[in-house]
Amino acid sequence: MNLEGYILNEIKGLHPSDSIKSAQQLFQGYPITHVPVIENGHLKGCISESDAQTIDNTTIISEHAYLLDSFSANENTTILELIKLFADFDCNVMPVLNKKMDYLGYYELSDILDIFSNSPFLHIDGTEIVAEKSKKEFSVSEVSQIIESNNGRLLGFYISHQTPDITQITVKVISEDMNEIIQTFRRYNYNVVSRFEDDFYLQDLRERSNYLQKYLDM
Repeated sequence: MNLEGYILNEIKGLHPSDSIKSAQQLFQGYPITHVPVIENGHLKGCISESDAQTIDNTTIISEHAYLLDSFSANENTTILELIKLFADFDCNVMPVLNKKMDYLGYYELSDILDIFSNSPFLHIDGTEIVAEKSKKEFSVSEVSQIIESNNGRLLGFYISHQTPDITQITVKVISEDMNEIIQTFRRYNYNVVSRFEDDFYLQDLRERSNYLQKYLDM
């Protein structure tokens, strides 16, 4: 997806010669975590709201260059990469540079999350399955085969947890027979972590357990 249309310039970047007071005033006017610092069209870094509020406001930004956070995206950064960048740097403003490293503007976290939330994976109603399998045996093609061979529609999936031995996935599916998909996952040696009301396998286990308990109580 082309995100060029989401690059903003509403908040003008600061210059290294600008005062800390001007940065503080900017943060008071906007609910942002960082402001890009720009010199000759190039990004010098970002000053954070938390740092700006603790610095002597009679000084200028260049006197505190060591506090500037260095992070950015480029024109081709994907939505998932952007979400990771926002999380890694705990920010809601992400500077955008072109191939020549010229400053183009910034992305806002809220816009990127809106785009992601409207993707078919999140927007279309479906059922989520959380399953795990030995890392050595896990196969992406196998997951697709299990769902599609049972007339299910795969909306998408991601690796939600991983250890040296186990790969856990979260799958979103549209199907009229989720139970058959779940049972097929089990036949392929997946441990289905999520629970479903129509999971006949679990119902059978519960019935057997109840029967055994009654037998032991006799």
